[in-house]
Amino acid sequence: MRRGLPPVLAHDAEVLILGSFPSTASLAARQYYAHPRNQFWPIMGALLNEPLAALSYGERTARLTMHRLGVWDTIVACRRAGSLDAAIRDAEMGEIERVRRVARHLHTVAFNGRTAGRAEEMWRAAGYETRVLPSTSPAHTMPFEQKLAAWRAVLRGP
Repeated sequence: MRRGLPPVLAHDAEVLILGSFPSTASLAARQYYAHPRNQFWPIMGALLNEPLAALSYGERTARLTMHRLGVWDTIVACRRAGSLDAAIRDAEMGEIERVRRVARHLHTVAFNGRTAGRAEEMWRAAGYETRVLPSTSPAHTMPFEQKLAAWRAVLRGP
């Protein structure tokens, strides 16, 4: 079993962005969205008007939490050869109650791609507003500007 990364989640988070499971590059670097072609940091930087892609990982995550955003994954452990979501086996899902205990102001959960979005119903049933967004993965070939437009919904309130 591979274990994922710990959540980046402050007590005052209002929006949680959930991916599926970290890529091989992210696991090796111990950083969310570490693959150089993943568009997560450029998209978040554009949305927040912050130079996130140019900052160290610690500064990136600090800026996210400053904007009351959190990052985690729907799958916290699994078996997987390589980085493709289609190869995920024996998935262990993240704990909604753990998130609820930490981030009491959380109102929105956004899913980075369709694989992560499979957990949408579970989070909606727990009382959160949910949004499934286009994947920031380089394997999802939607043009950057289209992804950015769709991701603008992350920063809108409930």
